[in-house]
This record gives sequence, C-alpha cells and structure tokens, in this order.
Amino acid sequence: MATVEELIRAGTARLRASGSETARLDAELLLGHAIGADRTVIVAHPAAPVGDGAAERFEADLARRERGEPVAYIRGFKEFYGLAFAADPRALIPRPETERLVELAERDVLRRLTVAPRRADAPALRVIDVGTGGGTVAVALAVALRNRGIAGEVEIIATDDAPDALDLARENAVGHSVGDRILFLEADLLPPVVVMPWDLVLANLPYVPTGAVATLPVAASFEPRAALDGGADGLAVIGRLVERLPEALATGGVGLLEIGSDQDAAIQHLVGERLPGWTCRVEPDLAGHPRVARIERGNG
Repeated sequence: MATVEELIRAGTARLRASGSETARLDAELLLGHAIGADRTVIVAHPAAPVGDGAAERFEADLARRERGEPVAYIRGFKEFYGLAFAADPRALIPRPETERLVELAERDVLRRLTVAPRRADAPALRVIDVGTGGGTVAVALAVALRNRGIAGEVEIIATDDAPDALDLARENAVGHSVGDRILFLEADLLPPVVVMPWDLVLANLPYVPTGAVATLPVAASFEPRAALDGGADGLAVIGRLVERLPEALATGGVGLLEIGSDQDAAIQHLVGERLPGWTCRVEPDLAGHPRVARIERGNG
C-alpha cells in the first residue's frame, strides 16, 4: 500500500511532465480530494498509507489533470474569499485576484452605511454584480454583509447572459444561505431599461485580448471562452458597460470594474474618452498589480 508521500511524489512528476506550473500543489489537492481530506492533512501526514480505492480515484484525477483539466473542475469546487464555491464548466473559475473586487465593494458599502448618519426610513443600498458567472462576487459580498449583520440594508442584483452560469450562481447562493438575498437576472450586462440606478456597480467581465486567449494555460481551454475573451484590446465588453454607467449609477454611485494587470493606462484612456469629466482611479491587488478601476462622476 502506497503512502501519501509516495503518491504525491509520483503524481508531481507526472504533472510536471505534462506542463503543470503548480505540479506539487495540484497533486496534494487531488490526493486530498481522493481521500476526502483537506490538503493540510495530506501535508501533515506524509507517511500515512493510502487505501486502494483512494489511490484509484487519485490515479483517475491525475489523468484528467494531465490532459489539462483545471483542478477546480476535477474537485468540483474552488476556495474564494474564505468560502468554497461550486465550480464546473458552466462558469469561469474564481481567481484569487478577484477577491480585491469584493474587498473594495465591502469597504464601500460599510462606508456608505456607517460614516454618515442614515435616516431610519432610508432606502436600502442598491448593488449590482454585472456578468456574475458562477456568482462568486455577489455571493461572497452577500455573505460578508450577513456576517456583519447589515445584509438587510443592501439589495443585491446579479446578471449574466448565460443561463447555465446563472443556474450555477443560484446554486452557490443557496449553498451559502444567501439565495434570498440576491436577485439573479438574465441580461446582457445591465437590464435593457434601468428603472432605478445603483449605488454600486461591480463587474468582473472578460478582459483577455482575443489574440492572447490561445496563449493562456491549457486549463483555460476548459472554461467558457465568452468569460475570457474581451475583444481585440481586451476592453470591448468592459467598454460597453462603461458607456452605460451614466444611467446605471445613482448620484454619488461608484463603478468597480476588474481589469487586466496591464490595462491601467488603457482603462484610464477609455473612461476619459467615453465619459468626459468622470474620474477613474485604478486600485492594485495584493500583488501590487493594477486590478480594479474605480469609476465615478466628477465633481464639476
């Protein structure tokens, strides 16, 4: 009977040969999945024997990963913002850098609710997550607000033009007990008619230039291309949302849009060109890379 370390060593060698840049981590996660244990247990007990059934599951998962399938799809979930989200080919796999978008949104909501006194009859803050995919941003924000005891003061809407992705988003919302806190709508970016504007417009839209999609790691080929391909310059979809911000944002409202790490100057130029007089400040992620464009009306 093989030990944890023996299987990890062999699995790491196979995944490294197949081109994985995180071969050891992948092997540890997959063995943990096969055994039904957290990766920390795998790391802490290298000499533990692995039963034949778990070893066979590990072998099957290794074969899938060797063909390029993302670990998140093999395991069926991905950790994000301290939560586990169901992950499958219906939607893009949550990326760690997107946590910055949720963090900034949570901070903005808290500022609006706590810095200035609010009337007892003040309406709820309105937030929309555009292009929600598997619901990662909307659900993570809803859970964070619930944990702070202020979920009832915020209305969250999440949109996507892919019905399958919305189904996954609803599953994630229900799985985290916020299904009643988020309204999911099928729409191309925003609803066709904005009846009431939002205080906060969030979006993690596709921003990879079309020509660069083919150069992404093979794992990305398993994800929906529409969730990655941002057009010739990577900002085609984001640009369409920027053009609708004047009608989408309430007075004093803010747009928080995730961008690629090399799109700082491009998003500044795009906003300046399409929304004269507006301001655009790009917030860095934890690695220091440009990540979230903060867009709002100018003071003039």
